[in-house]
Amino acid sequence: MFTDAGCPAQDLELQRVERVAEPNVVCTIRGETTSEIIVGAHTDHAEKGLGVIDDWSGAALLPSLAESIKTIPRHHTYVFAGFTAEEAGLLGSHSYVGHLGSEGLRRTAAMIDLDSIGAGPPEVQTITADPMLLQDLLRAASSVGMHVRLVNFNEVGTSDFDAFRSRGVPTLIVHSLTPENWRLLHTRKDNLSALSVEDYYNTYRLMALYITLLDDVLDTSEHARYDPRAVPPTLRGKGSR
Repeated sequence: MFTDAGCPAQDLELQRVERVAEPNVVCTIRGETTSEIIVGAHTDHAEKGLGVIDDWSGAALLPSLAESIKTIPRHHTYVFAGFTAEEAGLLGSHSYVGHLGSEGLRRTAAMIDLDSIGAGPPEVQTITADPMLLQDLLRAASSVGMHVRLVNFNEVGTSDFDAFRSRGVPTLIVHSLTPENWRLLHTRKDNLSALSVEDYYNTYRLMALYITLLDDVLDTSEHARYDPRAVPPTLRGKGSR
């Protein structure tokens, strides 16, 4: 799917993960700088059900988002990563972060995680979200008249963003889980009938706009990449580079 979306062959990587048969699948769309915005989702699913919501929905969106950004002039380099073995304990994302090292972590401006989208309208978890990334998502949604609900689902478990957040990377996770629908995860109910095509498409529209917006508002300097919260909101944007 990444190949069909136009990901350059030299920038499409199958990244081996120790003790896991399936690799991470990583497409890099290079920008003017080495400052990276990572957009990730996991490619595995639980044994029961087909994993359409958790997390085919997120993984299948990555190539479309890569295609949406590749023709636009951009300051940041975008990394679209399908992480393996999330259900086994975030093995793929932890392996990826381990390979980044301190230098790679300094280059990482943000990590946006797509997990369990399409079961309803787009939602965001606030308790783990970087405040600036959250503010920018809500601003993007407002600009197209879309409402994003603030729904924390930490009782369900964590996701790949946590491998990055634990190392100080600003993160945000977009999902569609509510107290009414989250119990379909890891069951036979997680099949194609659980997916709302309209909500899924609206999530794509929002995320395509959002990741484009991030290229403008996230600073590319090393200090700001390491801790974007150090940059006051009034100084952010093109003028703060």
